[in-house]
Amino acid sequence: MLDAVVVGAGPNGLTAAVELARRGFSVALFEAKGTVGGGSRTEELTLPGFRHDPCAAAHPLAVNSPAFRALPLDRYGLEWLHPELPMAHPFPDGTAAVLSRSVGETAASFGPRDAGAYRRLVAPFLPKWDTLVRDFMSLPLTALPRDPVTLARFGLAGLPPSTWLTRRFRDERARTLFAGLVAHVMAPLGGFATGAVGLVFALAAHARGWPVARGGSQAVSDALAAYLEDLGGSIHTDYEVKRLDDLPPARAYVFDTSPTALARIAGFGDHYANYRYGPGVFKIDYALDGPVPWTAPQARTAGTVQIGADSGEIAAALRAASREGRAPDAPFLITVQPGVADPTRAPAGKHVFWAYGHVPNGWTGDLTDAIERQLERYAPGFRDRVLARATAGPPELAARNANYVGGDIASGAVSGLQLLLRPKLSPFPYATPHPAVFICSSATPPGPGVHGMSGHNAAKAVWRRLRRT
Repeated sequence: MLDAVVVGAGPNGLTAAVELARRGFSVALFEAKGTVGGGSRTEELTLPGFRHDPCAAAHPLAVNSPAFRALPLDRYGLEWLHPELPMAHPFPDGTAAVLSRSVGETAASFGPRDAGAYRRLVAPFLPKWDTLVRDFMSLPLTALPRDPVTLARFGLAGLPPSTWLTRRFRDERARTLFAGLVAHVMAPLGGFATGAVGLVFALAAHARGWPVARGGSQAVSDALAAYLEDLGGSIHTDYEVKRLDDLPPARAYVFDTSPTALARIAGFGDHYANYRYGPGVFKIDYALDGPVPWTAPQARTAGTVQIGADSGEIAAALRAASREGRAPDAPFLITVQPGVADPTRAPAGKHVFWAYGHVPNGWTGDLTDAIERQLERYAPGFRDRVLARATAGPPELAARNANYVGGDIASGAVSGLQLLLRPKLSPFPYATPHPAVFICSSATPPGPGVHGMSGHNAAKAVWRRLRRT
């Protein structure tokens, strides 16, 4: 009998398997697709030689993850490449605010009226970032805070809505960039704890940047898989699990799946019936005949570029997708251009590029024209550089990754109490109605992103149970 079986080979499932194998437990991992990766994959989606990331591409959370930093992933080929700027947010007038590794450069891009306010916002947390991120991402009840005072101070700043936090800024440039940071998790700007979302992304950039993985995001998953096999774990792909009886006998079962799928496989009935899924996304991967022709010079050297004219436009786009049930007329876009740091991703002189906008969950329309109209506002002539495009709306994203229910790449709405307490209002979020079954996907704390911490935290709950029994 195995000690543990893990279902789902996304970053969290792989991390959970690695953490258990490191502690001497026998582990087997089962994945429905032909390769490991989940939301951290790389594929030729458009033309030969153009290597795209179907989901995650820039990795501020991965490079700062306490779980990943404790593992020797560099020995298995993972190398972080940093663009000159982690992120830029251009404006219609051709200027841009930036999120730089330097706090001073970031503050200066907001203008003199808000530079001091931004420095004061991040100053209490940046010197203690490593401890803070470990405490923040290990909650709840998986580890005692190492610095409860700083964590409490962070909570006071971050638990109110982001719109409260941005009142300290007098001009729109800082408010707009910060609104874009919050929108990365598709949360309404006025929601509970959205200030913390924006702060985490900003502090992550100042601490270690927003890098890409050399060769593509698949490198993260491949490194975890190679390490797991070196530890004696086994990986089985093309193995779809429809019920618990499909799996070999084990003392514990760990699911990197949506709560909906887990309830169906394990026979939990309506245990997760109140779990809410959020907006979906419409994503386009491009093969380009040259770099994106941004008007703002800063955007040309940034790995990630946010597109939204001001905080009001961003808020309206989020509101349309999450509350009004319609696609926004001017979608807020998150775009990534890996080639500014990793020229191996496309043939010489060419580039890969992706962009996505938010749409209602399960939406079946086509947002291509609206996305490209937005891009043309900030990069005139963009369409002329498109060699090929691969589009994916909510149905295609859900077919590609079953955890993206209705196209929700966050694996559950990141709003209200569900931002912190997911998938149930429980101090033990990784446990399920069955004492030997656990959940470790992005539907558990600390939530979405390629960081492995949900798998790391769930693995702690599993090995504590295995040692007790």
